[in-house]
Amino acid sequence: MKIEPSMGLNYYQIKKNVRKARKLVIQGTTSAGSGHPGGSFSMAEIVGVILFKYLRHDPKNPQWEERDKLILSKGHAAPGLFSNLAVAGYFDESELLTLRKFGSKLQGHPDLKCPGVEFCGGSLGIGLSFSIGSAMAAKIDGKDTRIFTIMGDGETDEGQVWEAAMTGSKYKVDNLTAILDRNFIQQDSYTEKVMPLDEELVGDNLSEMWKDASRWKTGDKWRSFGWNVIEIDGHRIEQIDNAIKKATSTKGLPSIIIARTIKGKGVEHMEDNPQWHGKAADPDIAPIIDTELDCQFMIAPSIIAGDMSNLENEVKRCVHGRADYIHLDVMDGQFVPNKTFDYTKIKELRPLTVIPFDTHLMINDPGKQIKNYVDAGSDIITVHAEVCDESSFGEIHDYLKQNQVGVGLAINPDTDIPNWSYKFLPTLDQLIVMSVVPGKSGQKYIESTHEKMNQINSVLEQNNFQGYIEADGGVTLDNIGSCFHDGARIFVGGSAIIGQQDVRGVITEFRNTTLLARRKLLLKKANDLGGTELVKKWIDLHKIGEKKQQLMKIATEAGFL
Repeated sequence: MKIEPSMGLNYYQIKKNVRKARKLVIQGTTSAGSGHPGGSFSMAEIVGVILFKYLRHDPKNPQWEERDKLILSKGHAAPGLFSNLAVAGYFDESELLTLRKFGSKLQGHPDLKCPGVEFCGGSLGIGLSFSIGSAMAAKIDGKDTRIFTIMGDGETDEGQVWEAAMTGSKYKVDNLTAILDRNFIQQDSYTEKVMPLDEELVGDNLSEMWKDASRWKTGDKWRSFGWNVIEIDGHRIEQIDNAIKKATSTKGLPSIIIARTIKGKGVEHMEDNPQWHGKAADPDIAPIIDTELDCQFMIAPSIIAGDMSNLENEVKRCVHGRADYIHLDVMDGQFVPNKTFDYTKIKELRPLTVIPFDTHLMINDPGKQIKNYVDAGSDIITVHAEVCDESSFGEIHDYLKQNQVGVGLAINPDTDIPNWSYKFLPTLDQLIVMSVVPGKSGQKYIESTHEKMNQINSVLEQNNFQGYIEADGGVTLDNIGSCFHDGARIFVGGSAIIGQQDVRGVITEFRNTTLLARRKLLLKKANDLGGTELVKKWIDLHKIGEKKQQLMKIATEAGFL
């Protein structure tokens, strides 16, 4: 089936595909006993957005004449490409277990034997030259083919990259979008210690380099070569999407997206650690990593807890606070006593940010208005089980999927997951378990929700739920850890976040507290699988920063050491 670029953000589908692809990378490299998980993980969201939103391609006909092309210049990150191609349907996911084995089409670098591979990425530094040739050929042939090229920052030590940069500018290859996976680490060390692209790095702390825009010089280099430059956080799906949209609409010059990323993103002991440039996890560690990849979490401030007369400013505070989502509570004064706003206000707020809008419809008969909320710019829409049945929710579910909008179902504190919803659980993106009576902010968390979550998790597991549980109502720093252990991965904060003066500081505290809960869970997993010895082995993997000391403290307090 041919896959064409989609209009909606398709946020949750991309997010779930990326999670699955990361898991396949671990399976493949662990089975092979070698490979490059670090660089595969740093580009995971980039590949996901290109492949599952922008690339015209056909997994059943890889040589389709009208296809776009994805070129992996940093060829050592082949597991990250192979895993996404498998998720897209080019071959069975089980083939990742043949990675780097004799006779396998999945070798250490991309090879044309593998369906979906467009370029044999061996020696670094030549992918951009190849891509410019492909882009020029498409123009000569009168085709509207788009070339997407993912480059490593270490490979830009090669002079050929800069020769290609001049060529791309001279021939105005505006059908080419290059993405620089700027993770600051190459094979031997940190890039800024080998051949600085920004500023020379003193010490091993990348956080200042990553976050401080005054230190970014790479974009200036590419601008001086005549390229359109866009700089983003390369792990934010919405930023990648927005950047590609800008790049593909720019005419008269090639575009490069400089994506600041984290090597090994998603697995704490791999993050920012040069050791994991080309190293596979041990088989006894792989199951813990698999759990960790299921433990990624998001913070979603609810703006109705702020100044309702100036919601524009509340959105801006969320942007400054680096929220993962912005939670929009729509109340109609009928399903709940209070009334907030409707799709017209969401449409007004949408131009302020590309952060996903997580729209929670606390309204009667949502099916009649669902189109308005899609058109207004919602990226995720959740409706309540109390006002739906199998037929009405089925129509909402299908309409949202067709428009690449995340599908959510919410249940009130006194509502169980209805039997009619079971058939939708495998494709449901989000389940909101209300922990307060809906209708107003500032309520306390209903403690019985913890017990309810244990029952819900059993139902979800039995029905192959692959989405995310959102904890909504009364979530604070005191209980977010418990909510995490209940299975929630998205946390809505009203008065606990938006009601505070320093939104960024509070969101950071929320993340740190949830990270603590995640570390506890993973240490318990290690202890369950291999006792004290595996706990020690897991802790010893964490070399960067103060992670090791913190894990030692948690494990000692839990009695694992």
